[in-house]
Amino acid sequence: MATQTNKTGISRRRFLSGLAVASAASVVGTSLLAPRKAMAADEVKAAFSGEVLSGSHWGAFRAKVVNGVWTETTPFEKDKNPTDMIKAVREVVYNPARVKYPMIRIDWLKQGYKSDTTQRGNNRFVRVPWSQALDFLYHEMERVQDNFGPSALYAGHTGWQSVGKLHNAGTMMKRGVSLHGTTLGKMGDYSTGAAQVILPYVAGAMEVYEQQTSWPLVLEHTDTIVMWASDPIKNLQVGWLVPDHSPYQYYEQLAEKVKNKEIKVIYVDPVVSSTQKAVGGEQIRVNPQTDVPLMLAIAHTLYTENLYNKEFVADYTTGLDKFMPYVLGETDGVIKNPEWAEKICGIKADDIRALARTMAKGRTQIIGGWCLQRMQHGEQYAWMLVVLAAMLGQIGLPGGGFGFGWHYNDAGSITSNGPLMSGFSGVTGVDPIHSGSYDGYSTFIPVARFVDCIDNPGKTIDYNGQKIKYPFMKMAIFSGNNPFGHHQDRNKMIKAWTKLQTVVSIDHQWTATCRFADIVLPATTTYERNDIEQYGNHSNAGIIALRKIVEPMFESRDDFEIFSELCSRYNREEAFTGGKTQMEWIEEIYNGARLQGRGLGVRMPNFKKFWDGEGFIEFPAGKEWIRHESFRKEPDLEPLGTASGLIEIYCKTIADMGYNDCQGHPMWFEKTERSHGGPRSDRFPINMQSTHPKDRLHSQLCSSTDFRATYAVADREPIFINTEDAAARGIKSGDIVRVFNDRGQVMAGAVVTDDYLPGVCRLQEGAWYSPLEGGKAGTICTYGDPNVLTEDIGSSSLAQATSAAAALVQIEKYTGPIHAVTGFNGPIYEEGIDPLFPAMDK
Repeated sequence: MATQTNKTGISRRRFLSGLAVASAASVVGTSLLAPRKAMAADEVKAAFSGEVLSGSHWGAFRAKVVNGVWTETTPFEKDKNPTDMIKAVREVVYNPARVKYPMIRIDWLKQGYKSDTTQRGNNRFVRVPWSQALDFLYHEMERVQDNFGPSALYAGHTGWQSVGKLHNAGTMMKRGVSLHGTTLGKMGDYSTGAAQVILPYVAGAMEVYEQQTSWPLVLEHTDTIVMWASDPIKNLQVGWLVPDHSPYQYYEQLAEKVKNKEIKVIYVDPVVSSTQKAVGGEQIRVNPQTDVPLMLAIAHTLYTENLYNKEFVADYTTGLDKFMPYVLGETDGVIKNPEWAEKICGIKADDIRALARTMAKGRTQIIGGWCLQRMQHGEQYAWMLVVLAAMLGQIGLPGGGFGFGWHYNDAGSITSNGPLMSGFSGVTGVDPIHSGSYDGYSTFIPVARFVDCIDNPGKTIDYNGQKIKYPFMKMAIFSGNNPFGHHQDRNKMIKAWTKLQTVVSIDHQWTATCRFADIVLPATTTYERNDIEQYGNHSNAGIIALRKIVEPMFESRDDFEIFSELCSRYNREEAFTGGKTQMEWIEEIYNGARLQGRGLGVRMPNFKKFWDGEGFIEFPAGKEWIRHESFRKEPDLEPLGTASGLIEIYCKTIADMGYNDCQGHPMWFEKTERSHGGPRSDRFPINMQSTHPKDRLHSQLCSSTDFRATYAVADREPIFINTEDAAARGIKSGDIVRVFNDRGQVMAGAVVTDDYLPGVCRLQEGAWYSPLEGGKAGTICTYGDPNVLTEDIGSSSLAQATSAAAALVQIEKYTGPIHAVTGFNGPIYEEGIDPLFPAMDK
């Protein structure tokens, strides 16, 4: 650990001597297999060889290690449906994109916070010692807090990061930075931003991250499953914790029942999904972004044909009487019948009526996906899905009702009777060094509006019944997070980014966020440190030890070590560590679950026996469960968390907010751009979907070179194009194409298929931004980042969530020079930089 220093900081002698070392040490070794400690010949002989059980977002596995090098990966034998992505996990440690050393952007090194920020993204960095990099970070935190206060420091951006109850990058960052001072936070996330705001008003809970009805009950009781823009077979490959992939057995059983005509499965989707291919069923090929008109027409049919459940509506809901005048056209003169919907969504009126009658005929389970709420007015889709389920009257019955989490976290598998582990906390109870005033600015921002905040300081926006005043953001810290992967409108983002004075990124891969940072700190991967995690997400099948597989590569350090050292600079190291080592924390986390297990009748061995032994505990089976069952049985004793305690088809709370784009009941709002005859489709006729990828977890694993080669086309991200659209443009599979609109342009590799409705293509999100000219807005992305093309607007005034799931584009066969992909190598290392500069004195 670094020597503690007082708040007044580090001596100039120490500062300059560190820079001299940085300049002298800027030559980088080329080996990708060198651990952090120098490996002499005798050390290599003594290096560990054997097999290590560990886990990841893609599942558990056994790693074979030979002389300290991870050589093979085998799926955990208890995982009966492992994903192929397990093959890519080893490459996270060994790939050209590893962040090897602490690095400083060259012009920031010369000029400090007064640097030329237009140079961000040019990938030119200088290697510095760890002590110096942390000094820079500490001094910048001090400067920003002293001169601008907490609203100017943004340290709340978080994402999937890595598994492990101890080494959660976002929690580590929050704990370490908050011991220094209060900061600007964020609200919401990119995955479910619209749904998680609207659904508590409508259904009393976020719903999106909740467990779903147990699959055995669905298979027994359901007549019809409607998968509304949901693809569980694709998305259940990954999990927030270590997935056990247990739901796949139920999809195999469902496929058999579909084959035997015991259950009907209907997919409302413009694309033939992986689930449809695996399970079978019928497809409703709706035009993109027009699901709400289809839903309104179904509601019209249920009501006018007297197919809705009057008793359920009367006993468990409120507001149908205020909603139906809109559906019947009494409030705006537009009757929302199937004939009206047909013109917008492309589904024949008779087929819409047939769908409504099928859903009302027997027990119907509606499985809703997340992509439709990641669009403009995404709140309306989530609201309408609940309304349809309420009109059918089967909420709380086995195999009936609605759910938004079936494709996530092993949902529908039976939850065990085992304990749940807590994790490392971001809160210490120790006062920070700085706790200044926010000066009237908001203490948080909706996460999908953070670039808008950088670009428009002082602007006031609506959000969930509040007024949010954007602060003047000066500094941002990102840890285990890649906003240059998940935020919209890349070129707008690049322009706004120049307004930040200092950007810090802590990561183990040279993501675009690292390239657009000023200070880059190399973190370990999950596989270079010890940790512990739940095995199975909603299933909670057991506990798995995440033992270190290999020694930390190069100069990477784990987050616990990084933030401990940072905290030592402001006398908060003891508060950060809690006086415990990492292994002591892991043991405490385990023992908390062990104590909880006693109350459940689940006996667990002591920690030493667990850790030194197999490193895995399997919990006893739990009981089948029905979502919303308690509410249905006793609505008075088990009310929902809404204002009325009932399902709110009409919500007075939202109505009183007075938003034009999200009113008191679900409505159809036209989009700023929409394909199939919608706005701007004359210039850009193809709807681009940017859904979760099949072969990655968002942007994670994109840097796994060998695995990426298994799905890339002409070394580019694949873009899936309808056969008719491709033929009209002279495009065939394997061609490099240019995908473009007014916001930007990308190169991608064509995959021509009939799986897509004409006028629909897919460029999966998470593809690494790889600009031809780094840092220059408007330059072509050489790999295929879809967020070069997406629009940065909030879903509505209610949630202000991302609208990135749909964008209009044009596609043409690429005829220009074939540029090499730029995004997967490390930075350009600069040598011979004069260390004697006054950056820290400014």
